[in-house]
Parts: sequence; C-alpha cells; structure tokens
Amino acid sequence: MNVTQYVLTGRCPDKVGVIAGLTTALARLGAWISESSNHGDAETGLFFVRTVFHIEGTGEQTQARLNEALAPFVEAFAMELDLRPTAQKTKVLLAVSRFGHCLSHLLHKWHSNELPIDVVGVVSNHADLRRAVEWYGLPFHHLPIVDGDKRSQEQAILRLIDDSGAELLVLARYMQVLSDEMCRALQGRCINIHHSFLPSFKGARPYHQAHQRGVKVIGATSHYVTPDLDEGPIIEQDTVRVSHGLEAEDYVRLGKDVENIVLARAVQWHAERRIMLNGQRTVVFPRGY
Repeated sequence: MNVTQYVLTGRCPDKVGVIAGLTTALARLGAWISESSNHGDAETGLFFVRTVFHIEGTGEQTQARLNEALAPFVEAFAMELDLRPTAQKTKVLLAVSRFGHCLSHLLHKWHSNELPIDVVGVVSNHADLRRAVEWYGLPFHHLPIVDGDKRSQEQAILRLIDDSGAELLVLARYMQVLSDEMCRALQGRCINIHHSFLPSFKGARPYHQAHQRGVKVIGATSHYVTPDLDEGPIIEQDTVRVSHGLEAEDYVRLGKDVENIVLARAVQWHAERRIMLNGQRTVVFPRGY
C-alpha cells in the first residue's frame, strides 16, 4: 500500500466548526491524523491549525484529489491553507559574513540529516568561509558590496534565490542590514539570528551592551526579518546565565552556543510548517526540543 504523509497548515477567522469541518473532510477521504495542534487568538480573531495526516496514494494526482476535496472546507471558513508532503524538504539558502559558528552548526545538522531541509548553497559578502562551505560540496557565492552599491548586491542575492528555488533565506550571522525593498520581497521567507534576548539590546554589539548594563542573563533570538531592524516576529529565544566576573568577550563566547541552538530550532520549525505569522507575533507548534 502506497501511503503519503502530509502536513496541513491553515489560518482563518475564528468561528465554530473549523476543526469539525477539517476532520470530517479528511475522514471522508480515508485519511488518518497522526498529529494536530490549533490555537484561537482572541486579540486578532484568527484561528490557526496544523495537522499531520496519512492517506493512500502518492504523487500529483493524490495532491490534486486532496485540494479538490478540501476546497469546500477552505471556502466555507475563508481559510488560507498550505498543504505539502512531509517528505518534501524545504530548500534553504544560507547567508553568512565572517562569524561561522551558526553556519557550521546548521551545515553539520543538515549533513547529518537532522534538519528537514535541502541546502542549495551559501552566499556571503566575504570570502573567508569558502573552504568550509565547499568541504560540504555546496556552492559558495561570494557577493561583496562593491563601491557601496548595496542594491545591486541584494538584487544578485534575490536572483540567486530565484535561480536555486530557495524557499527560505537564513541569515546565519550575516552582518548586513537588509534594505526595506529586500525585506518586503522576502516577507515570511527570511529568518535572522540576533545575539540578544530581544527586545533588549538591539543593533550592533549587543553582548557588549549587555556587559555594560551588568545583566545576569544573556540570550539569542531568532525572528523573521522585516524592515524594522530587530523587530520582526519572534520565533524562538533561549538564555544562559552570566556573572559579574565575566568579560564582554566571555559573553560572546557563551552566546555563540545559544545562537546555534536557537537558529537551528527556528529553521527546523519553519521547515516542518510549525510556525504561522500572526501580525507582529508568531504562533509556534513545536513538537519539543
């Protein structure tokens, strides 16, 4: 028996009967559900659902049959719905500058089949990490900013995304602020790691800012990129304790491990369709760490 596992995510106005309508539609198709999560937001009036199910059949014909059978449900609840086989890996382009810890962590997890992604390449405004990337057999795209012409460089990155079929751009300590134009082009498709527990210590040198303030906890934040610097919808955060006896460089060293973990979680959850945008916030249905 050929069986395909699908993940369905949807967002619609919150009203009675959404789950009943969905489960009834799937039951009529002979599908069986293995995982389901939902959330109703009283502030925005939106309802979010993520459901994993199995169904007999494979390929485009099965997907077409699903789309046709779910169309009345989608129309009845005005749902924005996404449906795809769980075996279909998300194509990801990684961006980095000179700090390679997040890049190395993601590449190791990808190479070890610990992330449901297909890395299509790495782009950088510096050439420092070329050898590390090419060791994995991946293309390394060196796109420096020449004579301050940032727009041309960003347009080259966007062309690279289109040519490679990348569905997600991950800023793995890419130390350039994206233009408003590029942020809009990549809305909901670009994840950044900021080395601070946002909203504290935005901008440059956040560990040094934290050290000057004498904080006892530092952290890292993964978020979707928007034109507002370091203010995009937050996906995941974590922290580590520090003390008065540490120097700012100790904060940097300790923070790197947190950055690795937080960014990898965000990439995994995005690839598994566990994150949905809810205005300036996110709804996240993690399976666990």
